[in-house]
Amino acid sequence: MVLKTTVCRFSGLRIYPGKGILFIRVDSQQYLFLNKKCKSLFNNRLRPAKLAWTVAYRKQHKKDQVTEVARKKRRNATKATARAIVGVSLEVINKKRTEKPEVRQASRDAALREIKERAKKAKADKAQAAGGKAQSKGPVAKTVKGKGR
Repeated sequence: MVLKTTVCRFSGLRIYPGKGILFIRVDSQQYLFLNKKCKSLFNNRLRPAKLAWTVAYRKQHKKDQVTEVARKKRRNATKATARAIVGVSLEVINKKRTEKPEVRQASRDAALREIKERAKKAKADKAQAAGGKAQSKGPVAKTVKGKGR
């Protein structure tokens, strides 16, 4: 059989059924005390954290640490695994990772150079095409709209 216990609002100790004093304040706040000692100390406005026998004092001064330190959390170390990306296989990724920084820099420079040359060539082609169209048409006459001119 399990007994339903409540906790004293002052001392923090357990109150068994049939024991304790219920104090209801004017604002209808309920306080359940273990005994007359707890009630009178509460009425005298003493702080439970300053009385050595209360649960609040023991918690504040780090007593009863045995039950709290019993379990330690385990941290699972996650291992990094290499996976292939959609466009690149795992072998290519590992090859790039193992190559020296100088080689990687040289290949990057070559790729940049190629992109710049391609852009320059496209710009030159565009300019040549635009220049050819402008010469073939010649001067264009403007039409002006207005009243009886």
